[in-house]
Parts: sequence; structure tokens; C-alpha cells
Amino acid sequence: MADLGTKYMGLSLRNPVIIGSSGLTDSVDKVVELEKAGAGAVVLKSLFEEQILHNFHLKMQDLKVESAYPEAEEYIVGHTRRQAVDEYLQLVRDCRKAVSIPVIASINCLTFSDWINFAKDIQDAGASALELNISMMPSDPQKSGDQNEAAYISILNEVVRRVSIPVAAKVSPHFTGLANAAMKLSWTGISGLVLFNRYYSPDIDLATMEVVPGNIFSNEYEYTLPLRWTAVLADRVTCDIAATSGIHNGEAAVKMLLAGAKAVQICSVIYEKGNGEIGKILKQMENFMVQKGFGIVDDFIGKMSMHAVENPAAYERVQFMKHFSKIE
Repeated sequence: MADLGTKYMGLSLRNPVIIGSSGLTDSVDKVVELEKAGAGAVVLKSLFEEQILHNFHLKMQDLKVESAYPEAEEYIVGHTRRQAVDEYLQLVRDCRKAVSIPVIASINCLTFSDWINFAKDIQDAGASALELNISMMPSDPQKSGDQNEAAYISILNEVVRRVSIPVAAKVSPHFTGLANAAMKLSWTGISGLVLFNRYYSPDIDLATMEVVPGNIFSNEYEYTLPLRWTAVLADRVTCDIAATSGIHNGEAAVKMLLAGAKAVQICSVIYEKGNGEIGKILKQMENFMVQKGFGIVDDFIGKMSMHAVENPAAYERVQFMKHFSKIE
């Protein structure tokens, strides 16, 4: 019988399938249902500093507070922030009481101080671990790659210093030197790297000539980007890797573990097809293990990482050649 149990960031998981931070995990009832469906862990919907500020501006409009009264503004923004944080901390507490699987909190902040304060509050609320959703799009031409990396490292260093629960950094692939940056991030003492953050993607509506949201959900072919970088980084970073984006079935999940991930995070397939997909993914993973004679997940994690394969150059190829693309 195949045993899917594993460890991620020191947490014991009954299987490597984690439900990623999203609207799927924004309430106790939803988290309970995900546990029943077989999830190994959940990452709660992120506490977004941007959303707090948005709520503040809405409240200012409702109260018709003029900007000429800075003391009133300061009080209202403080109250709005505290209310949002308190509600999030209660969600953490309630979820920890309601389920036995690990509950990983997630925060997405704008200012350095807020990362630190929120992290400590979340630990005190009982979160199993903390995922820092660091979304810094390198779109400012006045900022160098080194400056962007330094911002990541400063945040992680300080959060890791302040809390004792495991900390993961969910990052994007948009680094000048991704492999080097990932190693530096792992040296901050974090317990996990989540590859990769899925940014909002803009599109253009030709009828209205407006900028609109692009594809919200991933598709099943997008897994190859995190697959490559999981394989490249697995033996180079000093923390665990969780792979995400494009994982819609057990086959893709197995590939990520073979590349070196300790866990995978899924969202889009659950949005599109429902919680029942979790069980299907787990069954497909079990079938693979039985067919290949693997008793436990650790038997095959990393067996196809860049360090382990016979031809590591396959993960570094950048040219679209017939030999590698399989196109005649």
C-alpha cells in the first residue's frame, strides 16, 4: 500500500497536496470541506494590506471625511487595519480548532513594518506556519535587480528572526538571476520556497478599449515552468520547495515531486472542477507509486532533479529544438 505521508517545512502532512491561498480557503466551512476531501494542508487566503487600504478609502467616502483632518484619517485607517487583522486572526484560530491538518497563514503587505507586525500576530493566533506572499513586480526602471532582491531578503530576515513557526516565501520567477536569488532567500532561514507566485495578468478588451483581467486560472500546461526551476533549485537551496501553477492532475503532481518538490499547491483545478479532484489526484499518485514499486513518497522525491538525472543539461536548454520539443 502506497503511503503518501510526507514532511514539508517540518510539518507532517498526510499527503503532499496543499490547497493554495485563495478564496477556496477564506472560511472555516471551506477548510473543513477541503480536509474531508483529502487535502494534506491548506494555505489560508492572504491578508492583503492593499485590501485593507482599499477598505479604508471606502470607509472615508462613506463617512465623508475630508483630507483636511489628518487625525481623523489616521484613526480610521488604524481602525480599519486592526479590524481586518482581528478578523483574519480569528479565522486562523477557528480553522486550527476545526481541522487536524496544518493550517498555513498567508500575508501580502506593502510596507516593511506591517510584514513584521502581522507575522508575530499570526504566530500568536496558532498558525502552523506562515507563507509570505511577496509580490514585487520588477516594473520600476529606477530599481535594480539587486535592490529588489535586497527588499525580499530584508523582509525574510526580520520575519524569521521574530517568529518560531516555519516561514515560506512565495516568489515569482521575475529575478535577474533566479537561481542565485533563490539560494540567497533560502539562506535567510526560511523553511520553504513556493514556486511560483501567480500574478494578475492584464489583457486588452478590443471592443471597449479597456485593460481587463486576463486568465484568472492556470491551465494544465503551465506546470513546466515550476517543474524546470524546482529541478534546478532542489539541490541548491537550503529549504523545502513547494511547486504550484498548472498542477491539475496526479501526473503533474508526481512530476513535481520527482523534480525535488516536497509538496504541491493546487487551486485552479478545484475552482473549475470541485473538491472531488483532490481525491482523484491522490489516487493517481498512489497508482504511480504502486506501478513503480515506491512504498513512501520519500522514495522518489528528487529522483529526477537536475543533480540526479543523467543529462542535467535537459533542464537548462533554452532553444526550441526538434530534438527536445518532440515536434517532427
